[in-house]
Amino acid sequence: MREDVVAWRRHLHAHPELSFQEHETAAFVAAQLGALDGVEVTRPTATGVLARIAGGRPGPTLAIRADLDALPIVEATGLPFASEREGVMHACGHDGHTAILLGAATVLSRLREQLPGELRLIFQPGEETLPGGAAALVAAGAMNGVDAVIGLHLWAPDPVDTLVVRPGRLMAACDVFRIVVKGRGGHIGIPQDAIDPIAIGAQVVAALQHIVAREVDPLEPAIVGVTGFHAGDSVGVIPETAVIAGGTNAFSPAVQELLERRIGEIAAGVCAAHGATCDYEWTPGYAAVMNDEALTARVQEIARELFGAEAVRGGTPLMVGEDFSAYGQLAPSCLVLLGAGNAARGIVQEHHHPRFDVDEAALGHGVRLFAHAAVELLSSLPTTSVSLDPNKELAR
Repeated sequence: MREDVVAWRRHLHAHPELSFQEHETAAFVAAQLGALDGVEVTRPTATGVLARIAGGRPGPTLAIRADLDALPIVEATGLPFASEREGVMHACGHDGHTAILLGAATVLSRLREQLPGELRLIFQPGEETLPGGAAALVAAGAMNGVDAVIGLHLWAPDPVDTLVVRPGRLMAACDVFRIVVKGRGGHIGIPQDAIDPIAIGAQVVAALQHIVAREVDPLEPAIVGVTGFHAGDSVGVIPETAVIAGGTNAFSPAVQELLERRIGEIAAGVCAAHGATCDYEWTPGYAAVMNDEALTARVQEIARELFGAEAVRGGTPLMVGEDFSAYGQLAPSCLVLLGAGNAARGIVQEHHHPRFDVDEAALGHGVRLFAHAAVELLSSLPTTSVSLDPNKELAR
């Protein structure tokens, strides 16, 4: 499947679409799946695609997930298949994820009579943008009856031909916040008659850094990051307001609650000390990706058999977020990081960089992993799934 999978990845890379706008991408995926024998294709959401492959005898249901969306980035790779849409780029590897799952679907559709149970292939929109596309697919029934779910993320910081298969904590929960500091506008030359939200906002930003440094257990990872500060548009005018935006990352729900509470308290306290007020908004994002111990141990065995024990490692938790976690709320889950970097070929840029790329040899590894994992897991999984609604059919 390698030649086809590479071609699909390059087509998708050249035609990226932003989160929840993946209409052409979803149509392409549905067309490829629809050409396969024994694959039932449905469209449970506007830009999501779901495929079912029924095995030749009863058994468990295994879901495999890929994501479809690109990012608002101007591509600077110079690749012959670079983005044809200005300002939109597959800078995270989702084009590869989709191509890999299409390849696995092709292989597994040919083996369907030999397989027990059912394969549920989830092509998800909107992973890069809150509230994420996973929740809508779950609500539409995509996980009903699923006994386990697996996925992978191409990971450029790790070299091609390596994998991280880690039980427990893999990716952090991520939430976002917004603070509007409300002062009193005025003339830059008469500051005593104004309440400067910029100066106050700067103190809020500095004070927020003390939460992790002095209020969170040093052994418990946490991030409070300010990524936006917007105020004023005239050199001679002290503005009325300043807007501070950012996000938090943590694994512990208790730490998440602490961050939510203390960011608001600190912002209000700093503002009050200087005669200002503030509005505070906290928006929950994605839960932490927690790989199921037993399922991950089985995937580790499969990966070692395929690629050799030296290629598979446990790795360390990452502080980035991923809404693959939504599926793990309903069934045992395992997300694998598949190495896709290659320093010798200059493929070294981090995810979300304008020159991001992956070593396409990783695509074949991904197809092999998914195909072999499906065959092995369908033969050994217990059927212990919990459905949101046991009487609800998958959305058509």
